[in-house]
Amino acid sequence: MKLPLLLWALLLLLLATVPGPGPGPAAGAKGTCSHRCGDRDGLCSCHPTCSGLNTCCSDFRDFCLEISPYSGSMMGGKDFVVQHLNWFNPTDGVICRFKESIQTLGHVDSSGHVHCVSPLLYETGRIPFTLSMDNGRSFPRSGTWLAVHPSKVSETEKSQLVNETQWQYYGTADTTGNLTLTWQASALPTETVTIELWGYEETGKPYSGEWTAKWSYLYPLVTNIPNSGFFNFTPKPAPQKYQRWEVGALRIINSKYYAGEKDVHALWSNEHALAWHLGDDFQEDPVAWARAQCLAWEELEDQLPNFLEELPDCPCTLAQAQADSGRFHTDYGCDIERGSVCTYHPGAVHCVRSVQASPRYASGQQCCYTAAGTQLLTADSTGGSTPDRGHDWGAPPFRTPPRVPGLSHWLYDVISFYHCCLWAPDCSRYMRRRPSSDCRSYRPPRLASAFGDPHFITFDGANFTFNGRGEYVLLEATLTNLRVQGRAEPGTTPEGTRDRGTGLTAVAVQEGNSDVVEVRLAGGAGVLQVLLNQEVLSFTEQSWMDLNGMFLSAAAGDSVSIMLSSGAGLEVSVQGPFLSVAVLLPEKFLTHTRGLLGTLNDDPTDDFTLRNGKVLPLSSSSRELFRFGADWAVENASSLLTYDSWFLVNNFLYQPKHDHTFQPLFPEETTPNPSQATEAAELCGDNHFCRFDVMATGSLSVGNATRMAHQWHQHRVQSLKPVRSCGWLAPPPNGLKEGISYLMGSTVHFHCNSGYSLVGAEASTCQADGTWSRPTPVCQPGRSYAVLLSIIFGGLAVVALVALVYVLLRRRKSNMASWGSQP
Repeated sequence: MKLPLLLWALLLLLLATVPGPGPGPAAGAKGTCSHRCGDRDGLCSCHPTCSGLNTCCSDFRDFCLEISPYSGSMMGGKDFVVQHLNWFNPTDGVICRFKESIQTLGHVDSSGHVHCVSPLLYETGRIPFTLSMDNGRSFPRSGTWLAVHPSKVSETEKSQLVNETQWQYYGTADTTGNLTLTWQASALPTETVTIELWGYEETGKPYSGEWTAKWSYLYPLVTNIPNSGFFNFTPKPAPQKYQRWEVGALRIINSKYYAGEKDVHALWSNEHALAWHLGDDFQEDPVAWARAQCLAWEELEDQLPNFLEELPDCPCTLAQAQADSGRFHTDYGCDIERGSVCTYHPGAVHCVRSVQASPRYASGQQCCYTAAGTQLLTADSTGGSTPDRGHDWGAPPFRTPPRVPGLSHWLYDVISFYHCCLWAPDCSRYMRRRPSSDCRSYRPPRLASAFGDPHFITFDGANFTFNGRGEYVLLEATLTNLRVQGRAEPGTTPEGTRDRGTGLTAVAVQEGNSDVVEVRLAGGAGVLQVLLNQEVLSFTEQSWMDLNGMFLSAAAGDSVSIMLSSGAGLEVSVQGPFLSVAVLLPEKFLTHTRGLLGTLNDDPTDDFTLRNGKVLPLSSSSRELFRFGADWAVENASSLLTYDSWFLVNNFLYQPKHDHTFQPLFPEETTPNPSQATEAAELCGDNHFCRFDVMATGSLSVGNATRMAHQWHQHRVQSLKPVRSCGWLAPPPNGLKEGISYLMGSTVHFHCNSGYSLVGAEASTCQADGTWSRPTPVCQPGRSYAVLLSIIFGGLAVVALVALVYVLLRRRKSNMASWGSQP
């Protein structure tokens, strides 16, 4: 018995001292997680991986907090419960402290559950908080709250402006009457409520340290009314001192709180244009009032820096915009997947926004497309896409203008649209300062993929199959210190035996000092699990998360998109029994990559480069390429992957990162199973990836998943092909044009207004070199051919009419003479 005990002691010693992502010390030893959440060191672990390893301190759940719900609007006021923590005889007050500086009062309910209330914030993302149960003397407990963009909050968590258009147009032509507010009464456990108006503003010199963002309590709409979930009122102009606020929101609170009390349990409405509270001058002549505001906005814009210069160009086509998922994401205000309800962009079927705000001014790009897949530009239509001085999603580090999510965008881009376009007919002024970007400088990203058994297609188009078992470097890019790693494991046959083929079961990514995100198969076939810094994330409440150095979006439980600050993007999805991963890199990564996904330099011949710089030829056999794959095994010290089970510890953490004992199946050594040969041929056709996976696994469904993944890669490559644009072509003065596509092969036709004649070409075509075949013609005053012809034919008609009248008169005179000679 002594030898096993000695080996066990050595293993525990290794677990306690291993650097990086390994598990912490063993369970059962004395220790506490007070002030230690996330810590592996000590006699027991307080790291998220301890649960699967059974190494947690006994009070882990008491101090490292789980909460429900875990997310809410950044506007605050959301009550959440601390799980696994009961306090039946509270003697002191509960205080919740967010970001070490913002404190809210918590409470203990009749069941002993501890509650906190989220504060009003000016940022989105994961917000650390600590908990005091001794009235603020110590804060030994900690957790994380997810603050989200107000537009991403469930409708049941907000009060509803019934007929929101009426609220925001109130006082303009034909928009009067009562306004109605509704809410879910059960969301506020009180008998009476108070409804308040809050206003948002940003003051100080723009783009200076004095520029600050502030929500202010303005006044109550009503106090101490029954919590019925319904309120109806007739608006009256607000006192003069409140009328400078044009953007705001309503807040409903328990009537026991004093007016304007901060950070209490509340329901907020959407932020909106406060037309309904503006003064008599707006009510008397809303067009004149709005025009004055529009002109004032123009003057301010002329004094501010030109943010347009640092925005990325839009993709040229809808296909490119949807495929470039690392840099652009669906604008939910105009989404083809949701029926293309594009209220502010008539004529468009889909819009996207740049994921990342611009580096200096935190601005955002928007790109809209027609049903034909071409860009819709403001120069051609008021439905065209408009860039934003304030990115709608905000920009790290948030908190200060113009980086406040949603709200900076409202002040600098949305309320001015109301002034110029919706309340006054001066939209041309707005469009001149928010012109659509064309796509002449747009460069599509490069795509590489790994899928199936697994098969790799590099950025430069080389492909190979590598059936290693272990953990491997898919991509390293020194430009931004981008690292993507994958874990490959054997599949299992229906009979329960292990395949000689492998597939990706986990993919992890980090860029610079960003968070580490891992996507893995867990909990059964086809189930994705996402880990943030080795802690499992839940997507039960939110499918979009703002993280450190990246954005994360989960779709339908089988696909995750990761958008990095450099513009690089990853898409990880379930395809059959394994993961499929697509990596998109902007052109700036040229010559900066290495790993299994190759050397991005438009030259596939050096894609099989070993760590020591030696290059294997494209004609290398599968056995030679197996050596290439094995050479890119991850090193323990640099591993991004998580080891939160003893299976992972024993098979990957303390074993060689490449399993040299695993005997793979090589493509040139496979022979089809006679019983499946016909079905495989019908399914796969000439797709050699599909055929190999059927032979390797004996499963047609696995082969079909591989075939579909390969087809998706090919479709994506096709969508991302460069497209030549000649740029916007203006209509002639005093004329018009037909055609709003400016891509290679497109033709634009010109016409003149009545009374003008065309001098120049009637049409111009976009050529392969990016120039137009003919310049825009000129419409000169003068009689056009149509006018001359109308005069000629008009004159002839008059002559004919006179002749006809003359003939008729002559006949009538002749007849009268003959009647006179009758008896």
